[in-house]
Amino acid sequence: MPLVFPLPLRATAWRLSGLLAALALVSSPARAFSWEQLTHLAQTRAAEPWRESGDKLPPALANITYDQLRDIRFRTERSTWRDLNLPFEAQYFHLGLYQTQPVRIHEVAPDGQVRSLSYRAEDFHFGKNSFDTSGWGDLGHAGFRLHYPLNNIAYKDELAVFLGASYFRALGAQQGYGLSARGLAIDTVGGKGEEFPRFSEFWLRRPTADARELTVMALLESQRVTGAYEFVIRPGFTTTMSVRLRLFAREGAGPVATLGIAPLTSMFLSGENQPLPGDFRPEVHDSDGLMLVTGEGEWMWRPLQRPKSIAVSSFTTTNPRGFGLMQRDRRFASYEDVEARYERRPSAWVQPQGDWGAGRVELVQLPTPDETHDNIVAYWVPTQPLLPGQPLELRYDLAWQGDEQQRPPSSWVTQSRRGYGYTKLSAAEQAAQPKFVLDFAGPALDALPAGATVEPKVSTNANGRVLEAVAYPNPATRTWRLSLRVERIDPTQPVELRAFLQHQQHTVSETWTQLLLPE
Repeated sequence: MPLVFPLPLRATAWRLSGLLAALALVSSPARAFSWEQLTHLAQTRAAEPWRESGDKLPPALANITYDQLRDIRFRTERSTWRDLNLPFEAQYFHLGLYQTQPVRIHEVAPDGQVRSLSYRAEDFHFGKNSFDTSGWGDLGHAGFRLHYPLNNIAYKDELAVFLGASYFRALGAQQGYGLSARGLAIDTVGGKGEEFPRFSEFWLRRPTADARELTVMALLESQRVTGAYEFVIRPGFTTTMSVRLRLFAREGAGPVATLGIAPLTSMFLSGENQPLPGDFRPEVHDSDGLMLVTGEGEWMWRPLQRPKSIAVSSFTTTNPRGFGLMQRDRRFASYEDVEARYERRPSAWVQPQGDWGAGRVELVQLPTPDETHDNIVAYWVPTQPLLPGQPLELRYDLAWQGDEQQRPPSSWVTQSRRGYGYTKLSAAEQAAQPKFVLDFAGPALDALPAGATVEPKVSTNANGRVLEAVAYPNPATRTWRLSLRVERIDPTQPVELRAFLQHQQHTVSETWTQLLLPE
């Protein structure tokens, strides 16, 4: 079934001058296509003014329905590299509905020469649709997906998808699609409205017969930024992508307020700390928390929420060691959804490579009426702005993790619940004095001797007051439980909470953080 991402696309055009530049780069028999050529192309585009696209879909495609688009399927037997019996294959998505901007896709041969992977109507099944495709020509594609034998050597499973703006996602073995990544996020918050860069052109490097990785290069374009991207994709139980990017500010286009590097986009509707009344499913989410490691080495966990209005949290640091939107809870009983299978959704862990400098990890949480909308975004914002003539180059590894996940070396939060059991407090008092019950597990706690004392360290910002904090063993799960109660001073303002466990002045857990939203 085709994947359709209902995403707004304010995308750059396939301009004639850019086309000529691209042809000059890829058609010369004396020069093999390379990263340097791609970055030169991105830099050339950045020197040009932004122009809206002049591409028009054929009338038959311009107004099709979701079901009509789903009925258009790529013919598997026409997959790129299938005739060569290579370990990887590529298939393509058809334009229509939300996907109205074509992307151009090329193959890079082992000698570096490039050929266009052009759109051909005969490569698709159109199902019940009755289109006259004779005058369509080379429309371009909406995007592509990669296949590899992840779970069974006899069948090439879907491995990764690049579709819509700069969105992409991938799978490891035994995983099902969940959250997405993006090439870049611009002014998700802090600007005059979000700008959605898009990958306008791709180059797929043909793999060898025994390849265990595949390289994809992409040109990114938007009103204010262009960029060159390289993805080295290594499938496995955890599929990893080594990402290299070089960004250029477009001349005369104005500054970017929030430059979001390595952005992740996910969905959170309900969870342990925020159940949804009337839903038979205990939890509904693609990710249940943001995990990050600061440059100073502090591991932090922020459970996700579905707010009533936009909520933005920032974590300032220098040279972050990692961050990601994680699906920690891997139990079917936590979701009870036999179709969505949220327990199989991957976590996405970003591990910076090299010097990223000063900046902040930003978490944006949005309201959502249901699980069909992505309402969670996380990314890195460098302190140094992107300026014309001063390109930004960064590298990171992006791991799509399943049951084997990135964990703190000490211990971590296994569940975070908000609410009271039996209490004599009134409903108003419970709202003014929220209570949290946290469970921690991990090797640092497992190594404690019998009868060890664990001390909770809990703090708030100026709008909160800690009323109770008690840590004690949980004999049912052989973990440690922290029960804490806080008081709001001004209910119209948020409260920032932090809590971790210590034993004999040594930290034995990650730091749990929570944002108490205004009532």
